Amino acid sequence: MDTSRRPETPQAGPRPGPAPQTVEAGSPDPAQPAVGLRLQAEQVTAPLCYHGEGPVWDQAAGAVRWVDMLHGDLLSWTLPTGWDGEPAAEGAVERHHLGDVLACVRPRAGGGLVMALERCFALLEDGELGRTPPRRLPDVWDDPTVRFNEGACDPRGRFYAGSMAYDQREGAASLYRLDEDHSVSVVLTDLTISNGLGWEPGGAFAYYHDTPTQVLWRLVVDDDGEVVERTAVRETPDERGGPDGLAVDEEGCVWAALFGGSAVQRISPDGELLAVVEVGVGQVTACAFGGPELADLFITTSGEDLDEDEEPLAGALFHVRPGVRGLAVPPFAG
Repeated sequence: MDTSRRPETPQAGPRPGPAPQTVEAGSPDPAQPAVGLRLQAEQVTAPLCYHGEGPVWDQAAGAVRWVDMLHGDLLSWTLPTGWDGEPAAEGAVERHHLGDVLACVRPRAGGGLVMALERCFALLEDGELGRTPPRRLPDVWDDPTVRFNEGACDPRGRFYAGSMAYDQREGAASLYRLDEDHSVSVVLTDLTISNGLGWEPGGAFAYYHDTPTQVLWRLVVDDDGEVVERTAVRETPDERGGPDGLAVDEEGCVWAALFGGSAVQRISPDGELLAVVEVGVGQVTACAFGGPELADLFITTSGEDLDEDEEPLAGALFHVRPGVRGLAVPPFAG
């Protein structure tokens, strides 16, 4: 693959962080591991997205939000009072166009939203959604062949978002951190498809996917927000799908979406496969806990590069109640 092009950092742009220590991965698991619990996700919206991604529960709004990433749209569904898993009513999902690409969105501590667009971060104040365009911060890089992808906030309110090349070339991606003062730093480099990210309940470390590695990584992050150690937790065989977005539950287990694998897997902190949620779409992209009790797992899917008749439900939002609660989403502090 062509690895000659890298994100070019503007003079006043990101500050490079230290290189993390990498701990060697263990042996891959069998292609068909024994699983104690199998669940079935249920469809809750029509196939509204070309490439659905990045679900997040916005507690203040009482809404689950997700993105149609490559169309640059934010979708929001305010759960009805007493909602018990029923499909969303027709017209209940709001849609707002925020940019050419909308990679991920998170709530802000003071209200409003922070987001990663194609090559920059952007902000909306409380009450501005649907009324004014996002306030764009300076571009993080100027290479048009690279875009932002997934992201999440850490317990201190710093917003991390990773990138990927449109052609998915190896080593072209990085993981960036947006601090409260809106400065940007690079925390990991030489990635390929920076994807799911989420912190364990105590906030001591994060779980992370760089999809082509097929590995769930544990990232130790210091007080300054720098990654200082990277340890392999679990390796997924290629035939099971590519590790994509993820969520962490209150017991510290990871729920990992498998792109091309029609499933979400629950993985223990020591890498054991505990449960599988079967989804009726192949391209499962991400998942997030939500609902008033954080007892619902919302799952996004993609219809990218698929014929409409091939998988008619691709692009729909799915849902399952897995019997464990998730963690409250840390808002962006800035």
